[in-house]
Amino acid sequence: MRRRSRLFALLLCLAPLAARAEGQLAVTDATALHALETSRFGLAQMLAPQMAAPIANDALFALPGMVPVRGALDDAFTRYLADHRNRAPGESIGIGAGHDVLLFDRALLTSPEVRFVLAGIVNRMDRAYVAPETCGEIRLIYRLTRTDAGNVPPRLPMTLNLVLHAKLPDERVTCADLAARWLAASGFMETGAALADRLMASDGPLAKIDAAQIDRIETNLQIAHRPKSEVAEFRTDYLQKVFRREASTQMFREVPMENQIDRERLLADAALGREFRDWLLAPANLRAFDRGTVLFPEKFLATTSLAATPVGFAPSALQPAFGLMVDGKGKGVFTESDVVAALAQAAKGGALENIRSPAGFARRLSDITCGGCHQIRGIGGFHFTGVDSLAAQAVQGAVPASPHFVGDQPRRRAIVISMRDGKTPDFSRGFSDRPQMRGSSELAGNSVNDGWGATCYRRDAKGRLDASFASWTCAEGLSCQPVGDDAASRIGMCFVK
Repeated sequence: MRRRSRLFALLLCLAPLAARAEGQLAVTDATALHALETSRFGLAQMLAPQMAAPIANDALFALPGMVPVRGALDDAFTRYLADHRNRAPGESIGIGAGHDVLLFDRALLTSPEVRFVLAGIVNRMDRAYVAPETCGEIRLIYRLTRTDAGNVPPRLPMTLNLVLHAKLPDERVTCADLAARWLAASGFMETGAALADRLMASDGPLAKIDAAQIDRIETNLQIAHRPKSEVAEFRTDYLQKVFRREASTQMFREVPMENQIDRERLLADAALGREFRDWLLAPANLRAFDRGTVLFPEKFLATTSLAATPVGFAPSALQPAFGLMVDGKGKGVFTESDVVAALAQAAKGGALENIRSPAGFARRLSDITCGGCHQIRGIGGFHFTGVDSLAAQAVQGAVPASPHFVGDQPRRRAIVISMRDGKTPDFSRGFSDRPQMRGSSELAGNSVNDGWGATCYRRDAKGRLDASFASWTCAEGLSCQPVGDDAASRIGMCFVK
């Protein structure tokens, strides 16, 4: 099975997941989102209430606070072009047909015929471990859309996430109250404008949300696409950046991306690489790394993620942490013996949940990054594509989110329930490939867990499983099989025997 066949298999797996996105900690009703955008949650209302809504991109990127965002995206385009031409000097890259690599038309970013449309609202109170006083985050996700599309597909491959604190530290509302509102809303039976009204009602989860809660903007853009040809495989590159809002100036400034390891610097600067190794292998940090709640110091981080898809399962230079484990030539940052010793030391403070081998450690190194997470079980390079709230008729059964998003819902819900009940939440998470066992009963036999198309781990020639992936098995009637060019990789997919 070729890689594009694996992608096709993934799309088939998505079909039964559509209903699961509804009724969860997200708003994905197209007509409700249209009503919410029109009333309070459009980008104009959130970023420039003095301007008429909706706001087109020419006016959006002319806002003083957004000028640094446009500048950083322009710089990233310039660097991408220079880097691509250096790596593939004979390859033609440009806009439109006739090129080997098709580049995103950056003129669309500031076009008056294009704007960001609200495509979803997602509860991320499971991120409260970063800043407990704000109860986590709420994300307003906007999709770049043509407003004069004609016969051209209107939705463009870019999202802008407006990330808000779930509440401000000095607000009287409690995390328990917010959690209760969101859990109640997941059972609302209304649709369309009626649902929007209930969400914004005085006791609804969106009642108190406003622009004062904005923390940052996250962008994800399909910067280039290479179609499959006789000489090259299909590949798409996604550019990701983060811009935090300065309280004093209201400007959005480019900042290091959370846990986005700067691989090139760590490999080029031996002293920095050693410092990162020593920091991460310290028992307390390694336990947080195992739980998925680690926060790397900014000195080790990059301001840009360039995530490629598909990357396959075998180790590849396209993966963010590739090369950090020492290879046969002695290059890298972490040796297997260092990792084994550090895992044993960290386990003295309590059993590790996910990382129990060098292979699990290496997997988490990529998995914990922004780019690495988006390469895993995504729809292309996105985990939440959202719905088309401008469509004349919403497509029934359309999937607004990836298997990773759907598989993570039981964990997120358990955290919000704990917050509602005044209990200490378990913020840990498993690998992005497989949901944590706390959701195993709900997701059993599903493609996000152990059903057809699920990610799994194959035994070696002696029938042994790596300890980090012992639970990555397939449901009855299925077996873990290699995929395409990744035949040497122990990671595969569950298919009929």
